[in-house]
Amino acid sequence: MKKKISLIGAGQIGGTLAHLISIKELADVVLFDVAEGVAKGKALDIAQSTAVDGFKCNLIGTNKYEDIKNSDVIIITAGVPRKPGMSRDDLLTTNLKIIKQVAEGIKKNSPGSFVICITNPLDVIVMAFQKYSGLSTKKVVGMAGILDSSRFKYFISQELNISIKKINTMVLGGHGDTMVPMPNQTTVDGKKLKNLINEKKLEAIVDRTRKGGAEIIKLLEKGSAFYAPAASGVEMAESYIKNLKKTLPCAAYLNGEYGVKDLYAGVPVVIGNQGVEKIVELNLEAKEKENFNISIKAVKELFNDAAKIDTDLKK
Repeated sequence: MKKKISLIGAGQIGGTLAHLISIKELADVVLFDVAEGVAKGKALDIAQSTAVDGFKCNLIGTNKYEDIKNSDVIIITAGVPRKPGMSRDDLLTTNLKIIKQVAEGIKKNSPGSFVICITNPLDVIVMAFQKYSGLSTKKVVGMAGILDSSRFKYFISQELNISIKKINTMVLGGHGDTMVPMPNQTTVDGKKLKNLINEKKLEAIVDRTRKGGAEIIKLLEKGSAFYAPAASGVEMAESYIKNLKKTLPCAAYLNGEYGVKDLYAGVPVVIGNQGVEKIVELNLEAKEKENFNISIKAVKELFNDAAKIDTDLKK
C-alpha cells in the first residue's frame, strides 16, 4: 500500500515539499490550505509535470481536513512567514492561533501520523502543537537542525573549496539567534575543522549560520527561505517512511536528556518507523554546554511568553 504524506500549508515551502516528495516517489501527496485554490492549483501543476519527469504519484489539493485522514506523515508549514525586520518572537501570537486550529484538525482526522513541524518560531510552535494535539512526543518533531547544519556545512565548503559531502557537523539548540553550531566537533574529510580554518574566519561562519534565515529574507525582500527548509523536511519524512534510522538534528522533546526536562530543543535523534526512536547525547565541551544552556534558556523564555498569550499551554 502506497504511503501518504499530507502537507498543511501550500505556500512556498509546502509547494516545494510536494514537488520533492513527488519526484522521489516517496508517497502520495495531499496539499492542504485554507486558500483552497492555491492548494488545488499547485497540486495540479505538479501533477501535470509527471509527463515530463515520469514520476508516479497522486496529488490532490484541498481545504478539507477530512482529506488528510490516515496520513503516514504530516508536515506543517502553515503560518505567516517572517518579514524583513521581524524576529521569530514577533510571529508568535499569529502562528499560535494557526497551529491550534491545525492541531485540532490533525487530532480529529489523523492522530497516528508522524508530524514534522516547520512553522516558526519553531521550537515553541512544535511544543505548542504537541500540547494542543496530545499526540505522542515520539511522533511530533520539529525541523530546524538539519537546515541550520546544512547552512553551516555550505559556508564551510565554500571557505575551504571542498565537497560538502566531506563535512560532518551538527547545529544544536533552539532555531534562532542562540543556535549552537559545533565547530569543535566538526570534521572535514576526517580532519578537525579548527585545524583548517583560522579562528576569526570560523567565528564569521558561525555568526553567518546563526543569521542564515535573516540573510535570505533580506535578499528576497518578500518571504523567507523555502528550498533548503523543504529538502530538510523531506529527509526527515523519508527516514521515517523507509525506516532508515538516520541520526538527524531535530527539535525533539527532552525529558532529562542534556539536563533538560519537558522542553523541545534541537538535538541529534534517530528517526525510524516508530518516530523519534532515540535521542543521542553528545559529550559537549564546556563552552558548547554553556552555549547550549543559553539557547535552552531562550526557548524556555519564549515558551513562557507563548503560555501568557494562550493559557491552554500551561496545562
